[in-house]
Order: sequence, then C-alpha cells, then structure tokens
Amino acid sequence: MNCPKCQSTHINKYGHTHYGKPRFRCQSCGRQFVEAPTRQPIDQQTRSLIDRLLLERLALAAIARIVGVSERWLQMYVNQKYYQTLKQVDVAQKKKGKLTMQLDEMWSFVGNKRFKQWIWLALDADTREIVGVYIGDRSRKSAQRLWESLPAVYRQCAVVYTDFWEAYQSVLPEKRHHAVGKETGKTSYIERFNNTVRQRVGRLVRKALSFSKKLENHIGAIWYFIHHYNALLRL
Repeated sequence: MNCPKCQSTHINKYGHTHYGKPRFRCQSCGRQFVEAPTRQPIDQQTRSLIDRLLLERLALAAIARIVGVSERWLQMYVNQKYYQTLKQVDVAQKKKGKLTMQLDEMWSFVGNKRFKQWIWLALDADTREIVGVYIGDRSRKSAQRLWESLPAVYRQCAVVYTDFWEAYQSVLPEKRHHAVGKETGKTSYIERFNNTVRQRVGRLVRKALSFSKKLENHIGAIWYFIHHYNALLRL
C-alpha cells in the first residue's frame, strides 16, 4: 500500500472512519486516508431488488445496508430513477358511460413541516385505479391542476365525490360534483388509499425521520408508488 500523497510505503493502521472503514496513516508525511475500494459495477439483480425495496417504506440508508451498496451510489441511482419516472397517469382506457371518482388531498412536507406539499388524488371507484395526481399547495389552482391531470373521459362523464374543501367548488362540474362527509362512505376508497400510501412510502409517514429533502425526489417517489399500485390492479 502506498500513501496517496507522497507514495511512501511506511503505512500504519490508524483506527476506523465513522462508517467503519479501516483508516491508515502515513509515517512519512502524516497523511490519513482509507484504502481506495475497487469499484464493481452494480448488477441488474441488485438494481431490481433496490427497485422493489423503494416500495417498502425503507430509508435509503437501510436499503444501502441490505443490498451492500454505498449510500452515495444509491442516492445517485434513486435521483435518476425518480427523475425518469413518468409524471402522468397510465391507466386502462375507459369508454364513455357511468364513471365514478373519489377525490382527496393528503398533507405531506419537504425539508421540514413548514414546507407543506399537498398530494391531490383522484381514484376510480370501480377499478380503484389512481386516475389523477397533482402535488402542490392546497389552493384552487392546485384543484384545477388535478382536474387537468385526469383522462378526458373522466372530465366528461364521471360523477365526483369529495370532502367539503372549498377549492373543489369552483373547479368541478356542479351537476356531477357531490361534497360529502366521511360517514357516507362515498370517499372511503380514496381514504383507504391514503392510508396505504402512507404505510408504503416512508417519506409520507406523519412522524417521519426519512422525510424528503428535495421536492423532485418527493414527487418522483409518489409517482413511482402510484405507477406500481396501478400496475398491480391490472394483473
């Protein structure tokens, strides 16, 4: 082993780093260093396992430990995956006719709880598919963006059930919109989905240590789970 600074071979062990890696010290120049690891490409089997673990409410540090990769590599991999995740719904084509949707908005945050991000969702009450998504504030404009995210057939035909949040009133078609309380059961499917996504996506747990630090990854993680959820419904 050679010192990376002076190339001396007079090297002693010098404890361990914070991450448990052996640390060395050069007797000639005093430089402290860790031995450069031999970089091995991450195989497809490991990447596929990571893809599945991202759906299981695990912090990235835990996934890195499970699969034996560095946190730095994993963070870069996740950044790329979430960036490439499609940010629009991909659902089975529907014919015009009787369609029913349940809409709701779910609280989340990025960085700290002052920076709220509301997850607006629309669910097909018959197929249970998530058919509309928007992530932003809780304003009328966000309600409009949720409406615009829906496939055209839902905007044209669907009866819509929501809670009494005022932003819906000026966006949804008055004749097809019904604001109802939880006791009616008319929004039970979307409420159940909200519970499911909080259980499966660690960064959405209310009292979370694994919260999102970047809005792009927050949005990407939500879309990644929704695409997985919808795909399972089609099996």
